Amino acid sequence: MNVRWGFLGAGAIAQTALAGAVHAASNANLYAVASRDHARSWSLSPEFVFDSYEDLLDSREVDAVYISLANHQHFEWVIAALEAGKHVLCEKPLGLNALEVLFMAQTAESTGKLLVEAVWSRWHPRFRRLVEIIQSGEIGEVRKISTAFTFEGSIEGNYRANPQMGGGALLDVGVYEVHAWVGISGVAQELTSLSVDRSLGASGVDLTTKVSGVLANSSAVESISSFEQPEFQKLEVVGSHGTVSMLGEAAFTTWNATSALAVNGLEEEFAAVDAYQIMVEQVSAKILGDPAAWVVPIVDSVRVAQILNQISTS
Repeated sequence: MNVRWGFLGAGAIAQTALAGAVHAASNANLYAVASRDHARSWSLSPEFVFDSYEDLLDSREVDAVYISLANHQHFEWVIAALEAGKHVLCEKPLGLNALEVLFMAQTAESTGKLLVEAVWSRWHPRFRRLVEIIQSGEIGEVRKISTAFTFEGSIEGNYRANPQMGGGALLDVGVYEVHAWVGISGVAQELTSLSVDRSLGASGVDLTTKVSGVLANSSAVESISSFEQPEFQKLEVVGSHGTVSMLGEAAFTTWNATSALAVNGLEEEFAAVDAYQIMVEQVSAKILGDPAAWVVPIVDSVRVAQILNQISTS
């Protein structure tokens, strides 16, 4: 049995990654797409193209919806999809703030539908292994988590440059970093001793945000998210008697390429995988009732949104 997916939006991420992931998945098929451009919708090779998002949500043939609209549109269409009886996989950031995400989570609970934030890096076997190493105690108690996700790119004319549309580096690439913190440390961890340094663009969005703080009064965290610094990604966790870190140049974005991590100086290698496909298959399996399926818990997304709120208002 396959989950029949409907896409709201047919933009870059749907074009480059998600449509292919659904087509390749063993338990999913791309039933329908709705976007502003019929030709772009058909280019994803669905069975049907709908004229509007509402028409797609009204279809009884659609089991689950993937939402890849601009950040400020997530809240409206996640709620609409859940209330239409659809399971939802929504691009990050799930909402513009913690109140939006909390309301989405409550709506998912009241409708009995699955809501998952599409932070695909958390399904990658290398990240799953990193979490396993930390939880096993192999590097001892976590003392420091260091992350970075930076690149130089023009955002003019892009929603990333518009504060009303949820623009800025923190909500774009910083989400990956904070999800790593929560995935490693757990949702109950409080962020204290917070220090934030940011540079703003002409439109008012953050082009760079640097963060330092303490989780659970014991683990230091530091991050840098940027649209204006040279391309760089980092994820390193220092423990009381060891260190684990991602190797290579793509700590958060390894896709269809081999990868590696270092555990106390020893390398572990990982075969090339499509983590988008893994994500689609795991979400589909969860929808189909597989007890072994794993998805990013909605409580993690709520906690990430709360931390992002704390950073953005500091």
